[in-house]
Amino acid sequence: MSNVYKTREITPESLIRIYDALGVSLSGNVAVKISTGEPGGHNFLQPGLIEGLVKKLNGTIVECNTAYEGRRNTTEAHWQTMDDHGFSAIAPCDILDEDGDMPLPVEGGFHLKENYVGAHLKNYDSMLMLSHFKGHAMGGFGGALKNMSIGVASAVGKVLIHTSATSDKFEDAFTADHDSFLESMADADKSVMDFMGQDKIVYINVANRLSVDCDCDAHPHDPEMADIGIFASTDPVALDQACVDAVYQSPDSGKAALIERMESRNGIRTVEAAAALGLGDRTYELIDIDEQ
Repeated sequence: MSNVYKTREITPESLIRIYDALGVSLSGNVAVKISTGEPGGHNFLQPGLIEGLVKKLNGTIVECNTAYEGRRNTTEAHWQTMDDHGFSAIAPCDILDEDGDMPLPVEGGFHLKENYVGAHLKNYDSMLMLSHFKGHAMGGFGGALKNMSIGVASAVGKVLIHTSATSDKFEDAFTADHDSFLESMADADKSVMDFMGQDKIVYINVANRLSVDCDCDAHPHDPEMADIGIFASTDPVALDQACVDAVYQSPDSGKAALIERMESRNGIRTVEAAAALGLGDRTYELIDIDEQ
């Protein structure tokens, strides 16, 4: 059983407080993996919310280019987006696949033998997986496991995850076997955790602006339920499971849309697959730091 920490407050101060509650210290060159958000969208984690924690870690905000058309699919366009969204103003930033990608072996995965990640990943000693928990049009929901798989993958790697390595064309992602895609995200997670070291990554999910759509959507649906809070763990499986459970347990009737999105895409399959690969535990103890 893993510990998952929670606070209902969503502020720069509470973000630092919940990181401190983990009792770990990320060292060396620290990557802070976020989603920079597709221009047009407005639900991504705001620079003002994360700035204090990023600076506390002396971290570098990292991202990878997308595999679909938009304003983050080339390095030049992505740098402009990072500027426009305010991230380059608060911390050093790095597009991990600006200089290409590198393969990571997937040992004992469901589908992938290799996962292609941004080549700059090798420059970092530890990582904060700082994720916006919300819905997703294909994955059902996005949290730590999606941020670590699709998010750290290069554009090429994203295609291979989406198609379970059956195609190198992104358009085939929409006809690929869906559960295989969800399991391939867990495969990719395993490769990143094996490469970095499981004790070198910590995970924080911010459950606010709970749209059914991802921050990769330029025109996301407005949230229908209220914010839940911030969750943190050293276990990405327990963390995502706790956030899913929190949506179901919410008294907010607006949760129905997000639940429908998660269930219709079988989103929990990624959590199940990651647990089966030994990446974490679906059982957890929820520790409310507001009561301490």
